[in-house]
Amino acid sequence: MSAPIESYGLIGDCQTAALVGLDGSIDWLCLPRFDSDACFASLLGKPSNGRWLITTSCETVEVTRRYRPNTLILETTFRTDRGSATLIDFMLPRERTSDLIRLVRGDEGEVPWCMELVLRFGYGATIPWVSRLDDGSLRAVAGPDMAILRTPVTTWGENFKTSAMFTVGAGQVVPFVLSYGPSHLPPPGPIDCGEALADCEKFWRDWTDATRTDGPYSDAIERSLITLKALTYAPSGGIVAAPTTSLPEKIGGTRNWDYRFCWIRDSTLTLLALMNAGVYDEATAWRDWLQRAVAGNPADMQIMYGLMGERRLTESEVEWLPGYLDSKPVRIGNAAHGQFQLDVYGELMDTFEQAREGALAPTDSGWALQLELVKHVELSWKNPDYGIWETRGPALHFTYSKVMAWVVFDRAIRAVEQHGLTGPVEQWHATREAIRAEVWEHGFDADRNTFRAAYGKTTLDASLLLLSQVGFVDAEDPRYVGTVEAIERDLLVDGFVMRYDTASTDDGLGPGEGAFLACSFWLADAYISIGRREDARILFERLLATRNDVGLLAEEYDGRTQRLVGNFPQAFSHVGLINTAFNLTRAAHPAEQRAKAKGADVHSPSKPQTPRRPGSGPEMAESGSRDI
Repeated sequence: MSAPIESYGLIGDCQTAALVGLDGSIDWLCLPRFDSDACFASLLGKPSNGRWLITTSCETVEVTRRYRPNTLILETTFRTDRGSATLIDFMLPRERTSDLIRLVRGDEGEVPWCMELVLRFGYGATIPWVSRLDDGSLRAVAGPDMAILRTPVTTWGENFKTSAMFTVGAGQVVPFVLSYGPSHLPPPGPIDCGEALADCEKFWRDWTDATRTDGPYSDAIERSLITLKALTYAPSGGIVAAPTTSLPEKIGGTRNWDYRFCWIRDSTLTLLALMNAGVYDEATAWRDWLQRAVAGNPADMQIMYGLMGERRLTESEVEWLPGYLDSKPVRIGNAAHGQFQLDVYGELMDTFEQAREGALAPTDSGWALQLELVKHVELSWKNPDYGIWETRGPALHFTYSKVMAWVVFDRAIRAVEQHGLTGPVEQWHATREAIRAEVWEHGFDADRNTFRAAYGKTTLDASLLLLSQVGFVDAEDPRYVGTVEAIERDLLVDGFVMRYDTASTDDGLGPGEGAFLACSFWLADAYISIGRREDARILFERLLATRNDVGLLAEEYDGRTQRLVGNFPQAFSHVGLINTAFNLTRAAHPAEQRAKAKGADVHSPSKPQTPRRPGSGPEMAESGSRDI
């Protein structure tokens, strides 16, 4: 039976990542990149589909773990009836081949251990040919893939796996190193494990020392920043949504997607999280990646790309893997990459505008490309699309998508009027006004005092929480407050926000999923913006409590079973944590944000006076009026 998602820790080298269980088993690893075939795939199948287990061979009394402070070095301590010992797992951020390093350190007494290595390339399908080299190391080869295992411990092969038994006494350290390289090249050379550990610790501490994570939630912010850094593909600057595929949004369901790609949808909030934390190198690399990825004909722009900006993300099913807790299908690739989603154009334009506000580059950088994007949206904004959530039902006129088309022209106008760039501003003003008028006519339900998910629908969508953040409507407008309250009534389940009601929405997938954690952070931000800071704090701390013991969040949370679901760890969830934490703690100097950056024009027709809630004063509204 598969372990709960929250039982896993993350290690990585900023090009790929591994999930390490509380039992000492690495159950997921793709080499050499996040999106490569997995060589350990037992997370989605059985131990025979690949894993690397190092654990005690005597009765374990207690298992605890932690990350070394300010690092991605995972330490799992096993306390047994014979003593205690710690398993130290890490990957060295690299310019060479991948090295997965596991050290067993004796702390007290003498503890017996066992090791079982089951390498299965091709997502658990391919058993490699294993041979012993002259230096005693083991080489496993299958097609283009090669892995080398080095350890002083005696190993033996049995039943298509490599095993070992050993004992560790207090003060002893037993190393295991699994190195990956192309099979047509010489094997990667040995490394000094002590030196590698020191280098890895220095890398992460130097990096975190340069961040700004002040305030009462600094530890949570820092862990989320480290997670984002770990999910960044260093050669390109692209940030993967998650390092896993097909972890289900509902156990036993079919909403199982490959998230090992980079989404345009996440771009602005990710950029703001990085800039607010002082992580400007990564913010710049992310902005540059976006600009390269979308280069070309705007009509061909996708909602997601590969790690280097690849466009072909063909979806297929891995039939030999039974799926996490029998949740099928297991998918590789993502067919949604071919969908038309109008909102991503606004997301991209907003990202470039925020980059200008943050002085990440000269203001004219990429402006020619942005002009072409605006021209394309002028021709396409009236078309239905598939929306921010990549539904696989019919295309609709989603309200959020139309608002993000409004954002395209709003940010283009800002670029000219505030940054001195050139463009047909009068024409853009007219188009922006036309979109605004249509949204208020068709996207707002006056009878219920709330925006609606799509034109002609009575359902809601959590993305409507962002309408104030992007500057379309003032947070104090009663119609935005009404939207927040409607989402509370209809989409707040077990204390967390659903993306939409899957039971009443034709999304082509059938009902059932967990609460999307990013949406719950958006509700906390909305609370701040309308003056409900205490409600925001309560919700934020409820969200913090969903993290696992080492501070990681999945895509979703199932309040009924009280477990994390969906791909893990999820970058967008950690982005939400960072932004909301800053919004709560930087009231005197609010976080950089989308809605009101340097004179943004917030549009609400005939805006009436906003009623105040009892106990909410002007100072509360002001401190929350500039949320991310």
